[in-house]
Amino acid sequence: MSLNIVLVAGSSQPDSQSAKVAAFLGQRLQTLQLSELPRVIDLGRAPLPLWPAKDEHGLWAEYAALLREADALVVLTPEWHGMACPALKNLFVYAGYRELGHKPALLVGVSSGQGGSYPLSELRASSYKNCRICYLPEQLIVRQVEDVMNDPQSASTQDLRIRRRADWALQVLGEYARALRGMNERVEMEEPEFANGM
Repeated sequence: MSLNIVLVAGSSQPDSQSAKVAAFLGQRLQTLQLSELPRVIDLGRAPLPLWPAKDEHGLWAEYAALLREADALVVLTPEWHGMACPALKNLFVYAGYRELGHKPALLVGVSSGQGGSYPLSELRASSYKNCRICYLPEQLIVRQVEDVMNDPQSASTQDLRIRRRADWALQVLGEYARALRGMNERVEMEEPEFANGM
């Protein structure tokens, strides 16, 4: 059974390395037969206005619809000065439990150097509270990103290793997605007293 998986490329830069990795992972989801048509939200090419500004282009309505239909997510964040990027944090201010509640998500850090872990810790600590997204205990960090996930003919040992790890992490996400499918419909989230996380 094919899963509906949405990838969120969190960089605010157009043509970002995060978007490149999202496209690569989307192709792998298809090749691994986990998702027939994974969708990518690229915040660099189509950014949301800074919340709470009015969304004049209706992008949030489009993104919200994609997220509501998703069985699982892949959330990609570049590391900017050791932090998650503002465009992605902004999306989590818009998104609530109706879009993300009890849906599994694989976190992917993207770094041009040897970093990439701090933004994932930041997102685990602060982005889940009200939207109730369920981050997997597994994560993926794509380091030296300019040198990997490019042409398969010139793949280095490091590149092949991260590709194998990516395939494994996506398969883990698929198992979580199947196990948690429909969970957001089975848990009553409309009780006003408990609308916000603790």
